[in-house]
Amino acid sequence: MMLPAPPWLGVNYWSRAGGPRMWADYDAETVAEELDTLAAHGLNTTRSFFYWPDFMPEPGRIDEAKVKSFLQFLDQHTERGLGTIPTFLVGHMSGENWDPAWRGGRDLYTDVWLVGRQSWFIREMVERVGGHDAVVGWLVSNEMPIYGRPDTRGGPEDREVVSAWAELMVSAVRAGGGTQPVSLGDGAWGIEVTGADNGFHIRDIAPLVDFLGPHVYRMEDDQSRQFLTAAFICHLLDFADRPVVLEEFGVTSAYVSDVNAAHYYRQVLHSSLLAGARGWLAWNNTDYGHIADQDPYRHHAFELYFGLTDSDGRPKPALGELRDFSRVIDAVDVAALRRPPSDAALLVSSYLEQRHPLTPAADGPFVFRSLRQAWIAAWEADVALDLVRERDGIDGEHRLYLVPSTKALLAPTWTRLEELAAEGATVYVSYCAGEHAWQRGPWWAEMNRIFGVEHQLRYGLVEPVSGQVELTVAQPFGDLAAGERLTFTAAGTENSRSYLPVRPVDAEVLLTDAEGRPALLRRRVGQGAMVLGTYPVEHFAAMTPGVNPEDTARIYRALAAEAGVRTTATVHDPLVHAEVLEHPGGRRFLWVLSQHAEAVTVEMELAGDLQDVVSGEQVDPGRVALDAFGVRVLRMTGQR
Repeated sequence: MMLPAPPWLGVNYWSRAGGPRMWADYDAETVAEELDTLAAHGLNTTRSFFYWPDFMPEPGRIDEAKVKSFLQFLDQHTERGLGTIPTFLVGHMSGENWDPAWRGGRDLYTDVWLVGRQSWFIREMVERVGGHDAVVGWLVSNEMPIYGRPDTRGGPEDREVVSAWAELMVSAVRAGGGTQPVSLGDGAWGIEVTGADNGFHIRDIAPLVDFLGPHVYRMEDDQSRQFLTAAFICHLLDFADRPVVLEEFGVTSAYVSDVNAAHYYRQVLHSSLLAGARGWLAWNNTDYGHIADQDPYRHHAFELYFGLTDSDGRPKPALGELRDFSRVIDAVDVAALRRPPSDAALLVSSYLEQRHPLTPAADGPFVFRSLRQAWIAAWEADVALDLVRERDGIDGEHRLYLVPSTKALLAPTWTRLEELAAEGATVYVSYCAGEHAWQRGPWWAEMNRIFGVEHQLRYGLVEPVSGQVELTVAQPFGDLAAGERLTFTAAGTENSRSYLPVRPVDAEVLLTDAEGRPALLRRRVGQGAMVLGTYPVEHFAAMTPGVNPEDTARIYRALAAEAGVRTTATVHDPLVHAEVLEHPGGRRFLWVLSQHAEAVTVEMELAGDLQDVVSGEQVDPGRVALDAFGVRVLRMTGQR
């Protein structure tokens, strides 16, 4: 099932008149005012919630007065040209789990009677409201890993029961007559995305649902990671062949100024669009200062201030960012836009998403951090990436494969990588011993032969490094000239803060460290090359606060040049990213995103003319002006 057009752009919605208890005394006048504000800012969708204890006060009874209020809520949406996505089992919300009084401690996944009651509730609610024009989709629950397993947030032991529960809940939507797109509302926090197993596996869930909905609230120690992690997570979901809706994201004014909140929204909206998201639901529509004595806000006070409007309904600057974004997505027909095929790929190790026998659970999040940092470095280098999952096999469609700070791949994968190099690809692999001491070292096959080296590792030991790591270009490489220097900060655990000592045999040395030891080597293989980095530069950066931009981007830019990776647009500034999306009709649009904290003017390397998609003004490619943390979306016209 395809998602409706235009794409969903809106908010997660509770009225400021009551929050989760809004249905107990429905304030239609306040709701109308709130919906008017959203519609006036170009939004078209809300995500709404059935507060389960109110809507189902007894195991076999629906509160029809609450249903009547919800139907009025739906009518108010229709009057304003808005749609809504109801969420059934709530359940978890904003720092508290809300049980119906009759649950009696039964397990939400495994108790047959309680699973039946959930299914019954969903079917009954769909029968009552599902025929309304305002209902555009369905969500089963809200962050079910927290509600179903509040103490542990789930684990691998839950996989089978979670998948069975999910299938039954989706079936209940269809049994009630619901034809709209449906998903789970689980947050997409499972092992294929985060490396941590909570029982919700995307590979199990994707065949059951019509879209995937990540919830992203990250607390980072680096500005680029803060801005770009939501986009990276959206991109990680690409393998599942389902539309991605950024179902929850946002900031509380308790933690961030209004100006910086607007910067965050702008960056996340546009970067996630480039990464494949085709729907956005901010958390959330309003602040709740007038009900600060009501749970959950009484004990989670920061939850009072996630709104795009304040407690009196006045818009915050972040709402203006959604208004501006709506104008852009309308102008470019975003639902039809696609990323052009890329010549470069990031290899996602199977150790992110799979607990191979006798492998530590910590290996998954370790892989996530290295992959994310590599993705950010490629972003800084304007090297657009496809994500290729080892578990699904590695195609031969790319000129450059990046395998960053990798402790482990499957043994057959090394054979495949060498085959790809022989066929003309450049394969880059950087070493990492791993973060923990259990079987510390490279789980690689045929390392010496494949890379044309003899490693000099000592059993049971690592070769530690500390402080600044300075690498020098030994011979011209891509756009790096001999003698240029790259600098990295060693970071990580006592195990991972180390390098791989090697002696070149059939490899040429491209970079050396301060002691003259090989830091980057290339072995020619057939028509391509295997490139070995002896320092885990991506891991170092991933573990360093405030590190971006950093010099891994320079290595990636050089690798891309050596591999013949084709680019449409480039900015030689790591804090400014340029990327092109294409329309099937032939139109092309250029995104230029700045992470500079001040206004800048940049020069684009591209053939053709540029026109601002909203204002229509002609833009000189040699002087593209960007505000602080600014974004420009430009139509590419003509050829120069």
